[in-house]
This record gives sequence, C-alpha cells and structure tokens, in this order.
Amino acid sequence: MRRIFTIIFVWLSLNGMAQVKDFALENVSNGKIVSLSDYTHVKGVVVIFTSNVCPYSVYYEGRITQLVADYAKRGIPFILINSHKEAKETKEEMANKISTWGLDVPYLADKEQTVMRQFGARKSPEIFLLKRNKSSFGVFYKGSIDNNPQVASDVKMRYLRENLEALLSGKGAIPGGRPVGCMIKG
Repeated sequence: MRRIFTIIFVWLSLNGMAQVKDFALENVSNGKIVSLSDYTHVKGVVVIFTSNVCPYSVYYEGRITQLVADYAKRGIPFILINSHKEAKETKEEMANKISTWGLDVPYLADKEQTVMRQFGARKSPEIFLLKRNKSSFGVFYKGSIDNNPQVASDVKMRYLRENLEALLSGKGAIPGGRPVGCMIKG
C-alpha cells in the first residue's frame, strides 16, 4: 500500500500537481518568521530537511554550499528545515550550526514537525524542489541531492542540479534517487 502512495506522489510531483500549503517557521539565524508565501516572486525554491549532526547531512554541507552559490544568482532560493527533536537539534544548537557553517539561507525550526508531515519528509537530508504555479507551489522534484552521500568526488548522478536546470529551462522533472540519511524521529 505504501508503494502505491509513493508511486502516486511521484506521478503527481512529476506532473506538477502535488501542491504545497504555505507554512511559517522561525529562522533561527535572526528570529524572524519565514513563510513560503515570501517567495512568490521566484520560479522555484529548494527546501532541504536537514540536521545539525546527522552524518549524512554533514557529508552534504559542502555540496549544499556550492548549490546555493550556483543557483542563488540564478534566482533560486534555498531553505533549510530542521524537524529533529534530539538534544543536539535545539534552536540554539541550530543557530550555532548555521553560524559556523557560514551559509546565508534561512534555517527554520520545525520542532512541532508540522511542515515535515505536510511534505512527508522522513530523512535528513531530503530535498523538495518546488515550482511556483502562479501564487502557489507544487513539488517539482523530491529525493536526494545526488547518488553518493559519502564521497562527493564519486558522484555520477546530480539529481538536484539536473532538476534545477530542468526547472529553469522549462523542461519536465527528472526522476532521482531516494533520500539516504538519518530518520527524522517523531
């Protein structure tokens, strides 16, 4: 049954039909509330569910930094969301992490896990590339960043980058890999 729902979600995502409801969460960097509706002027938004300490999230930090640098100048913003509840995942620890990382993107605390449930996110890192459809967003791509979380130099498939290029050029989504990482515990 779970497989059927996954297939339906992927089909809807590939056809731009899986709509995402607006959300509002606190950015731990500055205490301001960030909403998806703040981004209605862009073609797409990358939402990454991540963790302060999950080894897989840490493996991807350099690649995420590079993606942000490459696509921010092309009008694609990135949002990081932390839905983990463990002791090393508090808002204070999140603020320390993003400050140390030096990445200038919103790092949102979803400690009630409402946005995580809305998206169906289960892993860190897990990617959702959203495409703007007039005043709302639909899921364009859901999955992993690439095909090798542990060794960046051995990556052969760059799923997120390929889908960002497809979105920006008006093409359809390209199926990618399923996320590999730490489970987000409820």
